[in-house]
Amino acid sequence: MAAEDTRYSLVAAADPASEHLEEMQFVLGEGPCVDASASRRPVLVARLGDEGPSRWPAYTAAAQEVGVKAVFAFPLQVGAAQLGVMDFFRTQEGHLSEPELGQAFAIADEAVAILLDGHDRAALDADGESAEGELAGPAELFQAQGMVMVQTGGTLVEAMARIRAYAYAENLRLIDVARAVVNRQLHFDRDG
Repeated sequence: MAAEDTRYSLVAAADPASEHLEEMQFVLGEGPCVDASASRRPVLVARLGDEGPSRWPAYTAAAQEVGVKAVFAFPLQVGAAQLGVMDFFRTQEGHLSEPELGQAFAIADEAVAILLDGHDRAALDADGESAEGELAGPAELFQAQGMVMVQTGGTLVEAMARIRAYAYAENLRLIDVARAVVNRQLHFDRDG
């Protein structure tokens, strides 16, 4: 699940049941992914039936319907840039073993690398620039977010909200607005 501001979007799911559980978090506004995103810390729930009903009543019911008994959510982030959250589900109760936890962190680290670099990794030079001299993919969005934060004197969350609002109002893709900010073709004022 990718996070921008407090809005979420599903990037990928392993199977239809996982996809359904991720979508339920969007709809309900609760769940391990939402908490991991908000806290910027892993959320490790070894016994969903014990902890889940009081923490996420609606989500827990949906998860238990498809046989999920444990859930582990890992934020995907680099410094202040939050890229999303990766959830792992189990049909058996229990904590992750030390090797399983290590593997989950390694998978999350790889997901961050893929989200940052993706298929553009080969095209980037040592300075993180593409052959055409432009930053690639999500890096532009995070750079624009930081620039707008400085321009407006607000927070990263407010900066992303301003970028999203502008893209929506002008019917532009988010990445196109980010590129305009990075290329200094678009500037946001402090007052609105």
